[in-house]
Amino acid sequence: MSAGMPQLADEDYLAFVDTALEGMLATCRELGDGVVNQRLDPPGSNSPYAIVVHCVGVIDFWAGHKVAGRPDHRDRDAEFRAAGTVAELEALVHGGRARLADAVARADWSAPCVGQHRPETHARPAGRTQGGALVHVLEELVQHRGQLEVTADVLRHTAGAG
Repeated sequence: MSAGMPQLADEDYLAFVDTALEGMLATCRELGDGVVNQRLDPPGSNSPYAIVVHCVGVIDFWAGHKVAGRPDHRDRDAEFRAAGTVAELEALVHGGRARLADAVARADWSAPCVGQHRPETHARPAGRTQGGALVHVLEELVQHRGQLEVTADVLRHTAGAG
């Protein structure tokens, strides 16, 4: 790490992650099993459930594979087809969060990524260093939390109008 760039403490990083993940789960709990799998009308839209499953896929690929060196078994397309209950989603998120915490604890933020199963990813800033990969995880979680909130707002409105 360069002398002028202090490292974010693991606890602080994970607190930002938890804010995003717990916010997504709270929204899914509020929507309930009946709405969490619904999609908006435009083709290619994602259900709240699928958005959160995708976020766990992001964690497992970028932190689990690129940082911790775990095998990459990701099926990104399947993440967007996923459906289930809020309880299943909570278990999935809590498992992903635990795997992320393990990767963060072992990370060397300035070292190159160790997992290179998909070489096209290490040409990007997020794929060059372990710190870049972890920042990318946070970037994706925050982005998708916003997407989930907008999706949930429209679904609530649609359910209320129906």
